[in-house]
Amino acid sequence: MEKELEDKLKTLEEKIDLTFKSAEKTRKYILWTIIIAIVVTVLPLIGLIFVIPVFVNQIGNLY
Repeated sequence: MEKELEDKLKTLEEKIDLTFKSAEKTRKYILWTIIIAIVVTVLPLIGLIFVIPVFVNQIGNLY
């Protein structure tokens, strides 16, 4: 009886370890997805800060 419980506990520990590893991988994927989304959103906005004044000057020079 004791041996069966130890075997079941060992099996459960292995399953918990696998679940933890899977959860960590998922957490890393989500983290990188958020980082990439922020970069894709923020970098164009920073670029617009520098590009808009150039366009405004060009349009102003036309008149």
